[in-house]
Amino acid sequence: MNTRALRRIGLVAGVATTSALVLAGCAGGGGGAATADPNEKVTLTVATFNDFGYSDALFAEYTKEHPNVTIVHNKAATSNDARANYFQKLGKTGLADIEAIEVDWLPEVMKYSDLLAPVPADLKSRWLDWKTKAATDPKGNLIGYGTDIGPEGVCYRSDLFAAAGLPTDRESVAKLLTGDWKTYFDTGAKYTAATGKAFFDSAGGTYQGMINQVEAAYENPSDGKITIDPQVETIYNQVLDASKTQSAHLSQWSDDWMAGLSNGSFATMLCPGWMLGVISGNAKDVKGWDIANVFPGGGGNWGGSYLTVPANGKNVAAAQQLADWLTSPDTQLKAFAAAGTFPSQVDAMKSDTLLSSKNEFFNNAPVGQILTDRANAVTVSPFKGQFYFQINDAMQKALTRVEEGTQDKAASWAQWQTEVAAIK
Repeated sequence: MNTRALRRIGLVAGVATTSALVLAGCAGGGGGAATADPNEKVTLTVATFNDFGYSDALFAEYTKEHPNVTIVHNKAATSNDARANYFQKLGKTGLADIEAIEVDWLPEVMKYSDLLAPVPADLKSRWLDWKTKAATDPKGNLIGYGTDIGPEGVCYRSDLFAAAGLPTDRESVAKLLTGDWKTYFDTGAKYTAATGKAFFDSAGGTYQGMINQVEAAYENPSDGKITIDPQVETIYNQVLDASKTQSAHLSQWSDDWMAGLSNGSFATMLCPGWMLGVISGNAKDVKGWDIANVFPGGGGNWGGSYLTVPANGKNVAAAQQLADWLTSPDTQLKAFAAAGTFPSQVDAMKSDTLLSSKNEFFNNAPVGQILTDRANAVTVSPFKGQFYFQINDAMQKALTRVEEGTQDKAASWAQWQTEVAAIK
């Protein structure tokens, strides 16, 4: 979830179905998209990262209806790896027919919107207005097919809470954690005092949830210039002060962090919908994970992605048809069932299939209703300009330096300020 600014010269030079009709109706594109020859044999490559909920079985549904299509799914280990590959090759050759992008590097992508095939105009009403607006360029072209958004709750280990004498049912945990971030960290202090173990996974992951509640953390929305909100330093200090005793100091996506999801290294973590699949996939034998319908400070959205179709690809029309299908309400509901990727499609969010959805791994938690409530609790849509990804990546590294003990809090903050000042 990080990026580095690139200049154009570098790019140019170098769950269940809701309706079978939805699938059939969405497969053809339209509204400006070319129509692919249904008889021509074509191999489409799809590049994603983390877990979009796109299983082999899901792709097989599409190829059954389109026997001329073969799909190859390439998944990067992290969004950082995906981002580096994307900007290295955009406008050149070597990208997949469909490339996933993350919302935090969308502002950079928008600078090169002319290198991407526009989404057909008749699909624009499919998504939440703010999801569409963020990916629409000054010419009115929508360049991303919205996949998910990331409304956040708090995931916790009920067995570890029980060992600390804390309530374990999700309603009581929600009541326990209702309030501001001080409430969350005060609860963490009680947990660590009772158990001697870490309350949350990392300073970086917790900071991300906190900073997503700041309307303009790093840049001025009116002119896009770097302007650091005073709340950034406050949050930095607050999370690191708690981290001394409450964090497991496990950098998210590291091997130790993945192992921590199953071995009890920490009792809570902030949970956007897409994180549910990450937890269940790495802690298959754990019985204690649950999710509470609460988020410190009220509400927050972390992440969300889009699919893009490079305009110079070899199979643009066929890729547009597949991207259309992958982001249809019906398919997104299946992705949600598989990986907890909460849909950005208006019809999907109204679906009884979503609202009644439960997650067996999370003690049969009513995740559809919980995440819908969490989405409705979001009151701030943070401004993320072209420098956001780079500044936030530097901040994540600053937090990691402190957690790893290579710098103290003041020195790491000073280094971060120097790095931000050097950004052009």
